[in-house]
Amino acid sequence: MLPREHSWSWLAVTVGVLLGVRPSACGDLSGARPNILLLMADDFGIGDIGCYGNNSIRTPNIDRLAEDGVTLTQHLAAASVCTPSRAAFLTGRYPLRSGMVSSNGYRVLQWTGVSGGLPTNETTFAKILKDRGYATGLIGKWHLGLNCDSSNDHCHHPLNHGFDHFYGMPFSMMGDCVHWELSEKRAGMEHKLNVCFQIMAFAALTLTAGKLTRLTSGSWTPVIWLTTAAFLFFMTSYFVGVLIVHADCFLMRNHTITEQPMHFQRTTSLILKEVSSFVQRNKHRPFLLFVSFLHVHTPLITTETFRGKSVHGLYGDNTEEMDWMLGQILDTLDMEGLTNSTLVYFTSDHGGSLEAQLRNHQYGGWNGIYKGGKGMGGWEGGIRVPGIFRWPGVLPAGRVIHEPTSLMDVFPTVVQLGGGEVPQDRVIDGRDLLPLLLGTVQHSDHEFLLHYCENLLHAVRWHQRDGGRLWKVHYRTPVFHPEGAGACYGRGVCPCSGDHVAHHDPPLLFDLSRDPAEAHALTPDTEPLFYQVTDTIARAVEAHRRTLSPVRLQLDTWGNIWTPWLQPCCGRFPLCWCDQEGDPGSLPAREN
Repeated sequence: MLPREHSWSWLAVTVGVLLGVRPSACGDLSGARPNILLLMADDFGIGDIGCYGNNSIRTPNIDRLAEDGVTLTQHLAAASVCTPSRAAFLTGRYPLRSGMVSSNGYRVLQWTGVSGGLPTNETTFAKILKDRGYATGLIGKWHLGLNCDSSNDHCHHPLNHGFDHFYGMPFSMMGDCVHWELSEKRAGMEHKLNVCFQIMAFAALTLTAGKLTRLTSGSWTPVIWLTTAAFLFFMTSYFVGVLIVHADCFLMRNHTITEQPMHFQRTTSLILKEVSSFVQRNKHRPFLLFVSFLHVHTPLITTETFRGKSVHGLYGDNTEEMDWMLGQILDTLDMEGLTNSTLVYFTSDHGGSLEAQLRNHQYGGWNGIYKGGKGMGGWEGGIRVPGIFRWPGVLPAGRVIHEPTSLMDVFPTVVQLGGGEVPQDRVIDGRDLLPLLLGTVQHSDHEFLLHYCENLLHAVRWHQRDGGRLWKVHYRTPVFHPEGAGACYGRGVCPCSGDHVAHHDPPLLFDLSRDPAEAHALTPDTEPLFYQVTDTIARAVEAHRRTLSPVRLQLDTWGNIWTPWLQPCCGRFPLCWCDQEGDPGSLPAREN
């Protein structure tokens, strides 16, 4: 319960904000509600940003955003991989509640042509703000599904989840999009097909030899069938890379495929052009624009202007290009006179990838002092992300908040700022951040935050308000090698269960307020409060589980297996090809 003076001040600020009144200037009550610009990087490590302590990669525009706004140092993703984290961000709910997880190792949606995706009965902040008169747009990455029963029913499409306008990739960037050495699917599929080819070819040769030496008798039909199968496996293996590129690496505008496959050297220009166009079209009404960067996911597609310019190789180049893009977007607000009427938010969907290493090259991000990275369960490096809010004249410039917050908190925050109401017919796990950002309250509304890996609970944190300590327990942890790439036994992403996951009973306990790097696990011998803390968290977990309802897991096998009739195709399948984009023009020269 808030102290009375805080309650009244927060009530006054809330009324003022919803009416368009700034705390610094209670003027015209007819002022518009704020525009909302949400900027999300992909696979971006919190340790790669100047305002979070990095001094070798140049991020002047992100740093300027922090100088002019509020920086969150304990901002957390609801999952350490893309699809579930983004589902939680849009709905304000743990991804387990919407079924945007799996139980069998499929951490994210694997293809565009699958039936799984964000269920239509989920409510996004875009849907609520659209109903309140906002123009709503998503530009960039989606990765939350597309179709259910046919290649154009668009049941999971952004336009079916509250966005008026969509331009970008329905899927996600992959190394396979450019036939890169780091492969998500192609290399494994080619290996399996080659094994099948070798088996069929060996069987065909054996039968042929037997027939020619008269050791076997009978029809030549089995030889013909085996030879045909071997040929088909060989040809499929040869073309699998091309098929993946056409299946997943394409651009859409609303429901129309505009470029299949993508021409990546012009993608950055196309996205910036689309952002500018959206802002110009909607500058006379309140808008919500979600810019979901394709950066800095491998294969780190970077234009020539930025290649070779950083001291951290291709990853650094790609990061600096993204920062420049962010600066261009903020400049668009300035040029249209919208800076002071726009709430801007910057984050990443999860931590940087430690697995993106090839020989002596590290293509993933750095997570600073935090242990682990993308896909590594509940370790801090995979879930602690940047969180920066700017709203000139409303939010205090240069404020830093060291309280636990979540990407899920964006949902109730923007819904209430836009004059909407948070749904009462379902559990919303996010909490309104505005009181904390304004400084009208001192502590986060989150006492406990749970960290899932697929549908399994890996870790929980407890913000002990009366003692000021931040505890965290781990029930399961993936076994990985901290040195080098931090690889999980050669896997692309660490598993959530199985032989390469350690189970802890009693759980591992860390005091994050003193050991944010999770370097020293506490024991009953070293921490007198060990059992008090673990018992308190266990009771909170039980209370949380009582709020869960059974749902279909969208990422399990049948919702996550490629299906030909669900494959979006520009042209006749499988010859999917089109280019409606043309030349967007060259990028402006970079300012040093």
